Amino acid sequence: MLATRVIQGHGVHVEGVNFFTGFCVEGHTHAIRNRKHEKPKRNNALWVAEQLGIKLHIIDISEDYKDIVLNPRHGYGQNLNPCLDCKIFMVGKALELGLIDDLDFDFVITGEVIGQRPKSQRRETMPVIARESGANDRLLRPLSALHLPPTLPEREGWVNREQLFGFHGRNRKPQMALAEKFGFSDYAQPAGGCCFLTDETYSNKLRDLWDARDSRDYQLDDIMLLKIGRHIRPKPHFKLIIGREEGENRFLAGYRKRFTHLSVTDHPGPLALIDGNLDTTDTQLAARIVARYSQGRDADKVLVTVSSASGVSQDIEVVPMAPHQLEPSWHVGS
Repeated sequence: MLATRVIQGHGVHVEGVNFFTGFCVEGHTHAIRNRKHEKPKRNNALWVAEQLGIKLHIIDISEDYKDIVLNPRHGYGQNLNPCLDCKIFMVGKALELGLIDDLDFDFVITGEVIGQRPKSQRRETMPVIARESGANDRLLRPLSALHLPPTLPEREGWVNREQLFGFHGRNRKPQMALAEKFGFSDYAQPAGGCCFLTDETYSNKLRDLWDARDSRDYQLDDIMLLKIGRHIRPKPHFKLIIGREEGENRFLAGYRKRFTHLSVTDHPGPLALIDGNLDTTDTQLAARIVARYSQGRDADKVLVTVSSASGVSQDIEVVPMAPHQLEPSWHVGS
């Protein structure tokens, strides 16, 4: 928001680019869950574009992005976040959209601030992003420009370097002050990330998926389901994805024709998907775990319906698993 408003102040026409990778936090779990929020649920990219009065291009890069996640040239951050490769890739895609696809744009801007992120926003990585994305000196960071060499837009006089900024470090107070000056009172959390790959729990779930399948690969549905529910792997060859609330149960219900699924029949409780293959003993175990998370957890017996992806169902009566019987190692991601 700030970078765009700064450049708009120079009389430059700006359009936004929002990339969909599949790992976004906003727009998925926030919309699925029933948690009450003071702010209305919204797509922040669309909302920001409306506040700025700009056109927004929403680009699905989820398939091309797989190689960035699986084979980052510059490695991962603290978890499975390929932040530097990610930034290079997205700037390159924006450049391709604006210049190579003949939309008649002259340069790319980002809201990067030197020192704000430990992986991708360091002084020594800024030129790497510019060079390897192909943008070179057509990449302008209006908020940190005074700490960087002049770019083409500055040298050509398209923007006035003296009216750009020299923000640096993790302190967001200067940016928040600028937001107030511009009249922005409502904006997304200025700190923290919006990518699940920066999250330790999520990254552990993704590693578990690769280990279980003996393959470092994924499909879009795989990474969407990793965002939802409790993931419990009582045996190496299968895990349960158990809804934690009504919103997650509704989301998981959309996968009933792809996975064996379990639900408690005689008490309110979660819907659970089975990722893997079950034998008779496994079915009893899975049903007991699901019953543990139902409102029948203290009952002597609970009725659980087990349904195959093809729609064939059977009812089994089980004793809900006691909390102490759930092995800590079964909880994927923890």
